[in-house]
Amino acid sequence: MNTPVWDDGQWSGLPQLEGALEAEVCVVGLGGSGLAAIHQLLRLGRTVVGIDAAAVAGGAAGRNGGFLLAGLARFYHQSVAEQGREFARRVYQATLEEIARMKAEAPQEVRAVGSLRIAASGEELADCEAQWRALRADGFAVEPYQGPEGEGLLLPDDAAFNPLKRCRRLALQALQAGARLFEHTPALRIRPGEVETPRGRVRCQRVLVAVDGGLERVLPELEGRVRTARLQMLATAPTEARFPRPVYRRWGYDYWQQLPDGRIALGGMRDAGGEAEWIWQAEPSQDIQCRLEQLLRQLGIRAPITHRWAASVGYTPDGLPIAEEVRPGVWAIGAYSGTGNVIGALLGQEVAWVLAGARPPRPLFLS
Repeated sequence: MNTPVWDDGQWSGLPQLEGALEAEVCVVGLGGSGLAAIHQLLRLGRTVVGIDAAAVAGGAAGRNGGFLLAGLARFYHQSVAEQGREFARRVYQATLEEIARMKAEAPQEVRAVGSLRIAASGEELADCEAQWRALRADGFAVEPYQGPEGEGLLLPDDAAFNPLKRCRRLALQALQAGARLFEHTPALRIRPGEVETPRGRVRCQRVLVAVDGGLERVLPELEGRVRTARLQMLATAPTEARFPRPVYRRWGYDYWQQLPDGRIALGGMRDAGGEAEWIWQAEPSQDIQCRLEQLLRQLGIRAPITHRWAASVGYTPDGLPIAEEVRPGVWAIGAYSGTGNVIGALLGQEVAWVLAGARPPRPLFLS
């Protein structure tokens, strides 16, 4: 059906934009990062119009694995080696604080259960040990782990949640706070001071394109720096309790969690698809879905499969997200390399300060 397990069918939807509107900022993309930016702009007293080509969190923001992971897309020791210890440490600390804030904001939505990184080989286990040493050296919580899932690391400050539910709640709160939001309203043309849609336009001082998968299609200037891949998942009917916390395995190429009602949400195998998975179309493929089903059965899960879906996700060569002004008055954030739930929220808040003409109080990516 290509419907994520997170969708309970209760969303009544938002209207399409028709006619002309004016706002100080137009946000293109109503996923986690775009909604975070909208909320921060509203707190800063700015008027905002937000549009999405599909629905709220209709892209990767509402179709991912539901992990809240601290740090950048690279494992911590890799981030230290590639980006420097000070930057890696500041980002990791900021993501920990953001996870805690999300939990405090909606305690019924976020399960503070930690996460596991499980090694699928001796090489990966050695890499887990390097990650453990780097995290411990900088005072972050991490524990060696050995259990039914395998051997690796326990990261106790990570969490799990329903990403679609959270985005829908943020959208409703933004509407109540004065934002004007529209679904099924693609941005046909983005230029300084105006965003044109099929049935209307938004005149504005600033534009923020907050898109993950397909960012290079919306802003061709980013072609070559952003590449979109298809990520696939499936989910089962409820089964007996097996996994108390989310699991990342095989360098993050396989991942799963068990939901509070007993259902299993499992994804990955992108690497097995090779070049065929570097596409914009977010439709499940038979090859990867068969591989995911095989993994599910290898884990001993016999429950019937109820959902199969895919999402488009943007990647960068260095694993760092895009965060910059690509045209005069037009900013872009996105391409989170598969881990945008926390980084995207932080970046949306940070760029909102810049769009409001102010310096972020604790800049991470925008100095």
